[in-house]
Amino acid sequence: MPKVREIRVKPHPKYKGVYIDPKNKKKLFTKNLVPGQQVYGERLFRDKKIGELREWIAHRSKLAAAILKNIKMVPLNEGDYVLYLGIASGTTASHVSDIIGEKGLIFGVDVAPRVVRELIPVVEKRKNIIPILADANRPETYEHIVCQVDFVYQDVAQPHQVEIFIKNIDWFLKPKGYAMIAVKSRSIDVTKDPKIVFREVEKQLKEHGLKIIDMVRLDPYHRDHAMFLVQKV
Repeated sequence: MPKVREIRVKPHPKYKGVYIDPKNKKKLFTKNLVPGQQVYGERLFRDKKIGELREWIAHRSKLAAAILKNIKMVPLNEGDYVLYLGIASGTTASHVSDIIGEKGLIFGVDVAPRVVRELIPVVEKRKNIIPILADANRPETYEHIVCQVDFVYQDVAQPHQVEIFIKNIDWFLKPKGYAMIAVKSRSIDVTKDPKIVFREVEKQLKEHGLKIIDMVRLDPYHRDHAMFLVQKV
């Protein structure tokens, strides 16, 4: 059994389902949906009032990094349905799973069979994650599995990552729904300054009619990355 340390935390004043250590506000936690389960070697803690918590490590999760960089909002609520593109072995998705709870559901898409196999032990206990082995560039291949969702999250390091994001928003995101994309500038164009790449991404999103709510750079946690938060209008 993993070691569980005692701690006193408080709810994050800005982000639902996220907790902070009052003594060190850069330490983030989510309430563990599956007590005793570690997903990526994160430490487990117990608050007497809240229960078991999992440390959410920003250097391992771009969404946690965006929170520490004070992104305007993380539009996740208990019971939400989420489409997660590039779910990999479930590091960030497991914390999303904690936040949305048993009434929520994550459709987790990844094209790599190896990482989907690594995800299986996680979803065997986390019943609110459905793994989907598929190419996120072809949403028509999983439309029979995925319903309309409240939130789309993408972490796909490919040159056409923005096109993939837009395509899945068009297919699956509810009107007025929110979406976030972790953009890796070097995957789009290794020769360009990341600032230029991010400006081009912003232009591309706006031209498609998406409302940009916020953008934050993820340095120093994830070099040459930015997180965009958009809304479907």
